[in-house]
Amino acid sequence: MADWLRDEVLERVQRLRPLADGAGLSLARLAVAWVPQNPNVSATIIGASRPEQVTENAGAAGVTLDAELLKGIDDILDPAVERNPALTAGHAGDN
Repeated sequence: MADWLRDEVLERVQRLRPLADGAGLSLARLAVAWVPQNPNVSATIIGASRPEQVTENAGAAGVTLDAELLKGIDDILDPAVERNPALTAGHAGDN
């Protein structure tokens, strides 16, 4: 988790907030809606430690993000995240 809690990544996540606001979504709903629309993700696995998180996560069901919004998300995240599974820790090639 420490790799994802770097200042650069956290700053980029905060830059997603205006995109979420513009789509009428919370940042959490934007994230959960983005996952199944990302071609690099094969399954959506979500969890919650509080009942309100379950409600928030469920609120993303059926949300479709348009191409412009998906591009905006990619533009913000691309420089900070690795999308090549062969270069990430724990990828299938390491087993």
